[in-house]
Amino acid sequence: MSKKNKNTEDVKDQVEEVLDKTVEETEVEELDIETQLKEDLEKEKDKFLRLFAEFENYKKRTSKERIELFKTAGQDVMQSMLPVLDDFDRAMKEIEKSEDKDLLKGVELIHNKLRETLKTKGLSEVEVAAGDVFNADDHEAITQIPAPSDELKGKIVDVIEKGYKLGDKVIRFPKVVTGQ
Repeated sequence: MSKKNKNTEDVKDQVEEVLDKTVEETEVEELDIETQLKEDLEKEKDKFLRLFAEFENYKKRTSKERIELFKTAGQDVMQSMLPVLDDFDRAMKEIEKSEDKDLLKGVELIHNKLRETLKTKGLSEVEVAAGDVFNADDHEAITQIPAPSDELKGKIVDVIEKGYKLGDKVIRFPKVVTGQ
């Protein structure tokens, strides 16, 4: 073999080696880039899912708050109507004592209409009666008196003012007298 052919073959071998190394490096770089892109894509997917979950939680929370607001939106109006309702109850007791049955019937109709209207808006009376066990969480004690009987010790002797709830929330606790 001539020297020229040998050199040519050596150069060809070197060129092939360089080309092979370049191809391998390019493939490794492509694999590294592909791996990096996949990792970036996974990170972005994770960010998206977290953001989506946060947004869903926000929607649920705001809708729950809105429902609560609608339930108690009339609370101020209802609370301002309670003294009127108390006065109406006292007036009914006094009118019942009179002889005028037509007056009593007319006032009863108005009284029932007012109560039913407030009931449709979510107002309900807290049920409490004399003889019930006193509970500081459910009743407001105005005063304590000596119990008329041993059965009424620690129990409600008299109800001074009725209590009311708006939905499930107590807006005025019943005011009671307890036995000592």
